[in-house]
Amino acid sequence: MIRSMFTAISSLGLHQVFMDTIANNLANVNTPGFKASKTSFEDQFSQTMASGAAPTDLRGGLNPTQLGLGVRLGAIARTFTQGALVSTGRNLDLAVQGDGFFVYGDPNVADGQLYSRDGALSMDTQGYLSSIAGGLRIKGWMADITTGTIDTGDAPASIQIPLSATKARASTEAIVAGNLDASADIASAGPPAVVAETYTATIGVYDSLGALSSVAITFERTSPNNWTYTIPTAVPPLTGISLPAFVNGQLTTTIIPVTILGSNGAPNFTVNLDISNLTQYSAASNAALVSQNGLAAGSVQSFMVDANNGDIYAVYGNGMQDRFGRLALATFVNPEGLTQLGKNMYVNSLSSGDANVGWPGNGGKGVLAVGYQEGSNVDLGREFTNMILAQRGFQASSRVITTSDEMLQELVNIKR
Repeated sequence: MIRSMFTAISSLGLHQVFMDTIANNLANVNTPGFKASKTSFEDQFSQTMASGAAPTDLRGGLNPTQLGLGVRLGAIARTFTQGALVSTGRNLDLAVQGDGFFVYGDPNVADGQLYSRDGALSMDTQGYLSSIAGGLRIKGWMADITTGTIDTGDAPASIQIPLSATKARASTEAIVAGNLDASADIASAGPPAVVAETYTATIGVYDSLGALSSVAITFERTSPNNWTYTIPTAVPPLTGISLPAFVNGQLTTTIIPVTILGSNGAPNFTVNLDISNLTQYSAASNAALVSQNGLAAGSVQSFMVDANNGDIYAVYGNGMQDRFGRLALATFVNPEGLTQLGKNMYVNSLSSGDANVGWPGNGGKGVLAVGYQEGSNVDLGREFTNMILAQRGFQASSRVITTSDEMLQELVNIKR
């Protein structure tokens, strides 16, 4: 009877642990990236009352007689199933769809890195991206300033957005379209003398420093279907250059390379001027710039993340986008072996193995969801069912102790 009481006591303690695990799961039902834990039971040592015997020619075999001495904790293991993705509408919130953990820097741990499924980020005054909860900086790879290439063979480092960066783009292409009047005067010595009629179109293009340069193009009619153009500010100046002949008012495909003087120390730059869309009809001349691909100087206004590979782009006020980094993701052979540290962070252990660091969408790693958070994977129905099981198991073990006590009481009462 004493033995039954100690057996029941082991069950009481374990069911309390079971209940503690359930309580922790339910407490974190709204914790981003939280992974629920599961309590496993296993039987404890069994006392052998009688050994078994092998069968003989005359008798059958005997099974061993053993008495179990209670229950003990087998394991408390986390379940790394995918949590539901919840839209936040905030581009600093990231979630992993599939396998992988965000990598955060922490000098206080052995390898300087912590891992988390929580991608809710904030940006400090220096432009570093860090965990909104603990302030740890997220890791990845920065792009080369000159070439924009990313070397993922290097160790991951903190990601910093270039808040003070400013960029411009020199024009390389421009399109001039419109009409040149077919009734414009052609130069003639006379009598009477006629002065050629001209039309000037002024276009604006940008140098590499983002400065706007005005380029005047003067068209002069020289014969019924022929015109010349003059660009005095070109390097060298272009004077009286003949255009192809207009055929039925249309011009054949024509690209004019024009080298323009850079301003404020900017180098000279060449713009391929497309005038293929010029026409010659009996209507007023109205040739003008339609489009060009240069951009004025602009500073960083925001950033965006490519969900497929984790590339981070700075978005400038002039519309330019510039890749400056890539986020890292880590996977483990045994993620259940990670040690939980709190604040949604894990550290690797001997059981989890070393981190396999790569980037989203590569090597079996998941992709990112931008503007989403991964919710907890706690299943409320399962937890409430487990709560009933824990309560009933605790209640049954308590009743065993009560019954054993009553039996002891009866034994003591024999003396009376």
